[in-house]
Amino acid sequence: MKMVSEGACLLDAVICARDEGRLTAGVYECAKIMNDDPDSVSFCVLAMDEEFECDIALQIHFTLIQAFCFDNDISIVRVSDSQRLAELLVDKAGKLEDTHCMLITMPTEEGPWEDPALEKLHMFCAESRSCHDWVPEVSLPVR
Repeated sequence: MKMVSEGACLLDAVICARDEGRLTAGVYECAKIMNDDPDSVSFCVLAMDEEFECDIALQIHFTLIQAFCFDNDISIVRVSDSQRLAELLVDKAGKLEDTHCMLITMPTEEGPWEDPALEKLHMFCAESRSCHDWVPEVSLPVR
C-alpha cells in the first residue's frame, strides 16, 4: 500500500495552488487559460457528481478539455466529488466556486519550482496512461 494516496496529494496540490494564486476554477475560466496560455498549465482536474452526470453540455466540455490536455501533454484526473472540492474554494463572500474543471498553473516567477504533491500526481498519471487509463479517477480522502 502506498504511504500517501493520490487523493491526499491532489488535495495538497489544490490547496497549495489556491494559496499561491495558481488555481483556476470553472469550465469557462479554464478554457480561456487553455486558449490564451496553454504552456502555463501544469495539471487539470475534472470533477463530476450525480447532479451533473446527465448534463450533456458539461460532458462535451469535458471531452474537449480532455482532448486539449492530451494534445498538450497536461496531466489530468477525474474526481467524483465536486462539492468537496468546492468547499476548499469558497470565496470571500462565501460563494462556492464552479469546480467541475480546475487548472493548476505554474508559478510566474523564474527559478526552480517544486511541488512534491504535484510531482506524485504527474507520476500517477503517467503510470495510468501506460495502462491505457487516460483519465484516472482519484478518490478524495476524508479529512
